[in-house]
Amino acid sequence: MTHIPILFEDGESLVINKPAGLPIETPRKGGPALSDHLEELKLGFQRAPVPVHRLDTDTSGCLLLARNPKALKRFNAAFEAKTVSKTYLGIVAGPVEEDEGTIDLALSKISSEAKGWRMIVAKKGKPSVTHWTKRKELQGGLTLVEFRPETGRTHQIRVHAEHAFGNSLLGDPVYGNKDSRVRRTMLHASAIVMPREGKPDIIGEAPLPADFEALGAG
Repeated sequence: MTHIPILFEDGESLVINKPAGLPIETPRKGGPALSDHLEELKLGFQRAPVPVHRLDTDTSGCLLLARNPKALKRFNAAFEAKTVSKTYLGIVAGPVEEDEGTIDLALSKISSEAKGWRMIVAKKGKPSVTHWTKRKELQGGLTLVEFRPETGRTHQIRVHAEHAFGNSLLGDPVYGNKDSRVRRTMLHASAIVMPREGKPDIIGEAPLPADFEALGAG
């Protein structure tokens, strides 16, 4: 049974450390999913918590859950208002020349029978902004980069990284290539902060996963 570590808990919220490889909802082909664990994440409450936002199946780290409908509505409004700050760590499959920057590239979804669906950079797409800072040069020409997305588009960091750096995130099978050194796309949601009126901020910080450590990212 997959263990789901809890990073933050109070009466209206949980922040969990989602394991890499665990989808939020049951895949069409079946198999384990976070939805299988929501009953055990009640932790004495009457209702099962509900994910407020999404993380790709491969992405590990901080995921915010709401414990009641009123909280879910407020949390959704905070995401809409862009008051929630999220920090990700990604390993880029190549060098990154600059120390920091902002990627401002609109994104749109396309679909084809041959390749399925994916996100592309498109002038008429939805505005998408990601701030980034180079954290560490790793062996094998890899680079650890911190990403702070201002918007929350599907695959935003993955597409932005590939366009801005000329290299995808390590192991990304859609926007780059699978890599024998890793078993997944190397992206980790390391922190989330949500300010709340009249209450302490919701703060979740997820430790660096073992596969990041193995590549010297610690």
